[in-house]
Amino acid sequence: MIRINLSSLAAPRTKRGKRPATPTVSIPGEGPSTVFLVLVFAALMAVGMAVSYYFYTGQHDRLAKDLQDALRENQRLAEVKEKYEASKKKADMFERRVKVIDQLKEAQKGPTRLFDLVAETVNRTDAVWLETMTTDGKNLNFTGMALSADAVADLMVNLRKSGAFKSVEIKETSQDASIKEVQAFKFELICEIGISDKLQKQS
Repeated sequence: MIRINLSSLAAPRTKRGKRPATPTVSIPGEGPSTVFLVLVFAALMAVGMAVSYYFYTGQHDRLAKDLQDALRENQRLAEVKEKYEASKKKADMFERRVKVIDQLKEAQKGPTRLFDLVAETVNRTDAVWLETMTTDGKNLNFTGMALSADAVADLMVNLRKSGAFKSVEIKETSQDASIKEVQAFKFELICEIGISDKLQKQS
């Protein structure tokens, strides 16, 4: 005989204290959309790029200004250095002039007064100095340097006015190319001694 348990076919009962889970239904339109997020991200990127652009542009302008200031300062210092070197060269030449005159005075063999007159005449003439001075008893030969041709002419005039020479003639003059900083001329003068016997005998 077959028996059937009808209770097993009935709907399952829920346990007390627990409710069946309610399925979640999402409603379209709630929460941030993808398009909005993309726009926000693009805006932030644009702001960041703008800030970076202005920052680097300002930095570039400051560096360019600093470079120009440095170039101007370098040019100024170069001009100052050039003027200083020219002045120093000129001072060295005048110092050499004084030393040569002193040496000539110390090594002189002729009448003291004649050489003193020559030294005084050279000292009164600007931009000129002597390198050598020799005499054969009749003529006095000068070789020297000058900063211009006019300075040589002034020296010749002053030598004639000294009354120590019958004639003062220029033998040679040329520009010295070895001196770059300033213009300089080499010259050689021949002076015929015409000083009085009284002055020649002084020592």
